[in-house]
Amino acid sequence: MPTTDQDAALPDEAPRSQEAEAALSSLSTRAARNLATTTKTVPQMQGISSRWLLRKLPWVNVSGGTYRVNRRLSFAVGRGRVAFEQNGADDVRIIPDSLRELPILRGFPDDALLTELAAGFRPRDFRAGDVLAAEGSPITEVFIIAHGRVHLIGTGRYGASTVVRVVADGHALGDEIHSQDEPVWANTLKATTAGTLLALPRSTFQRLFDASPALRQQVADFNANALKSTDSKGQASIELSAGHDGEPSLPNTFVDYELSPREYDLSLTQTVLRVHSRVADLYNNPMNQTEQQLRLAVHAIREREEWELLNNREFGLLHNADYDQRINTFSGPPTPDDLDNLLSMRRSTKLFLAHPKAIAAFFRECNKRGLYPNSVDVDGALVPGWRGVPIYPCGKLPISGAHTSSIVALRTGEDDQGVVGLHQTGLPDEYEPGLNVRFMGIDEKAIISYLVTAYYSTAILVPDAIGVLENVDVSAPSQPLG
Repeated sequence: MPTTDQDAALPDEAPRSQEAEAALSSLSTRAARNLATTTKTVPQMQGISSRWLLRKLPWVNVSGGTYRVNRRLSFAVGRGRVAFEQNGADDVRIIPDSLRELPILRGFPDDALLTELAAGFRPRDFRAGDVLAAEGSPITEVFIIAHGRVHLIGTGRYGASTVVRVVADGHALGDEIHSQDEPVWANTLKATTAGTLLALPRSTFQRLFDASPALRQQVADFNANALKSTDSKGQASIELSAGHDGEPSLPNTFVDYELSPREYDLSLTQTVLRVHSRVADLYNNPMNQTEQQLRLAVHAIREREEWELLNNREFGLLHNADYDQRINTFSGPPTPDDLDNLLSMRRSTKLFLAHPKAIAAFFRECNKRGLYPNSVDVDGALVPGWRGVPIYPCGKLPISGAHTSSIVALRTGEDDQGVVGLHQTGLPDEYEPGLNVRFMGIDEKAIISYLVTAYYSTAILVPDAIGVLENVDVSAPSQPLG
């Protein structure tokens, strides 16, 4: 508990009795402090971070309160994560509604059939090094990984094996089982950790398929969409002709748009700041008490704002990143190869965001390889970087109970079709851009109230504007004893 100026004693001077004070031949320092002023700091606050995300996002003024992202028409076929419920180690079940994340079941309306389909999956444990399926072998089961990491291994041009992709919890494999007549595995599936998968035999799917006209129609519609002309991003093609000679008939085309584009409403964080009028009247020198109270309240609101921009389930970046833009680490800790893989997924990556522990884990991996990442000059300060892209620390990125986190890569700005922050400027009683402080009155107890509100959101203009490296192991390696 802080002490007042009158009660504070110097560290090297113990309190003296009146007789001892009377025996002094000069004024004591304890008495002199009663006539002296102290040099004070403004109120300090723990928990204020650098808030790099708020500082580096380009902010768009949303004058109407809603921001609409118009895109070219895409034939989205899903590719989300299947969810599970667990009642003990040996009782893992699929949540039926989440099966709609599979491309072939996207938008399927029959809940009863989804429940029956989910019940057909059977759990199966695997160990590190197990081959779950071999390249070129027939697909006889659909696999959904409940827990663990699996490498998809392909054959290169000269016969060498290469890791094509790494998949983990919630990913489905072999779900094209009924979109082809005789489907085969395009890659070898090899487990790199122990885990659990759920398997659905093709015979079970065939039985439900034969008994359900709705499922047969769903599969037919899926196959028809797969035949539509699309580009490499799944967008409706723009028919062009190039390199021709003479006078051939040129293709006719138009650019189709999404009929229901996504709209982002501004979210908010609010608090009511209360200051007693006596404090505001009598104790405003040398520091304005209301101003200091407001300064700390705004810091707390901005910290919460950054957390929401990352973690809010409706508009937060972690939950709105496209599933095709999420990758897993090759081995657990974040390696230079993992960050290179993340960089390769988009053009003009402007920044990485990572938890400080994830940055430390990345540097440990660099140390093992004898690499020293270059720093990047940002506003006159040196920031850790990789391939010229700054890596900003952000403690708002969560660390799970398994000591795993995520690293986010962003392309930013409207001109680059990246990620933008949303706010509205010119608010009544605006204190900072997108934040206002409104006087609410004085109650019968002489307490003055102010409503402090920040309005904000974030928007991803195209899916590849953001990528996420998931399941990043941030635990420090164990040190040998002795």
